[in-house]
Amino acid sequence: MRKAKPKKRVILPDPVYNDQKVSKFVNHLMYDGKKNTSYEIFYKALDTVKDKMAKEEKPALEIWKQALDNITPQVEVKSRRIGGATFQVPTEIRQDRKESISMKNLIQFARKRGGKSMAEKLAAEIMDAYNNQGGAFKRKEDMHRMAEANRAFAHFRF
Repeated sequence: MRKAKPKKRVILPDPVYNDQKVSKFVNHLMYDGKKNTSYEIFYKALDTVKDKMAKEEKPALEIWKQALDNITPQVEVKSRRIGGATFQVPTEIRQDRKESISMKNLIQFARKRGGKSMAEKLAAEIMDAYNNQGGAFKRKEDMHRMAEANRAFAHFRF
């Protein structure tokens, strides 16, 4: 669009926890418009997390939110072409993009995992992210390491 910015769409909170973040996560998890299936997968994963992490004094939703915070990147590198050379320029990430990246990474690495069902794989990835390990956490660390390595080109930010 050239003139007006598009309006932000309002996402309705989920039926069980009444939380918008859960709805966004389920929307990322969804395939072919099967939202009910995605909700079932997510809620089963949280039940599994609650059962396996009973020693934690937190509810499963808080564990999931903490896991998302643990895998949320703060900076990323963007390619910028200057004078015939392409530089990886580290830039800070907007809040909504941070949230989106962390959710997508958690789902992506849960899908890659070995396991029986998607709910079990997602639960395992959530528990790993909560404990600062697993594929999604490693991706965040790699992004930060890349940004740190290219800090010399930070003045090329636009």
